[in-house]
Amino acid sequence: MLQPLSPRDKTQKQEVVVYHSAYGLRPAVNEFADKLRVAGHTVHTPDLYDGEVFSDRNDAVRKIQELGFDKLLERAAAAVEELPHDLVYAGFSNGGACAELLAATRLGARGAILMHAPLMLRDLGWTVWPSNVPVQVHFADKDPIKNQAVVDTLAVKVRHSGSSFQQFDYDAPGHLFADPAFPAYNAAAADLMTNRVLEFLERLGTATAA
Repeated sequence: MLQPLSPRDKTQKQEVVVYHSAYGLRPAVNEFADKLRVAGHTVHTPDLYDGEVFSDRNDAVRKIQELGFDKLLERAAAAVEELPHDLVYAGFSNGGACAELLAATRLGARGAILMHAPLMLRDLGWTVWPSNVPVQVHFADKDPIKNQAVVDTLAVKVRHSGSSFQQFDYDAPGHLFADPAFPAYNAAAADLMTNRVLEFLERLGTATAA
């Protein structure tokens, strides 16, 4: 006789796109994606730099300037053209802009996960956040480039749409606290962030299965 499904079995798994930071598709991004895959989710990690990876901030900034921010956003959009519309968009730091833009403008988005983001970037061109697209934000409490006013502005737009907005701050020394190769790395904070992301995805799946 077939056994009834447990509540966890009934949770629908998500399809997630994870955009890398200004430093490129570093191993830490792939390791994060693998943790989501272990939980049963389908995860895509577009390489917007054609294989280039950086460790130095100046090199990363030069790459953004060379490529151009608009071109970066175009590449982010092109990376999902052949994918379903019911995606969860996630991004680290600069990649959070890609995730935010697509969650706001591509029909069918399931949610947005902004890690070390949103940052002080120029207007991304959207004004009204779509309903039923929850947002989760993660920042180190000592992040020197975190701007709470920017976070609060996004929170107001998301909540005004009727969607939920969560912000988590971590006891970590700096910006990219989830990458072991950077001085700001904090293993406990990185693990906690990953667990909260998994809980976010599980809630989305429970809502869909209900």
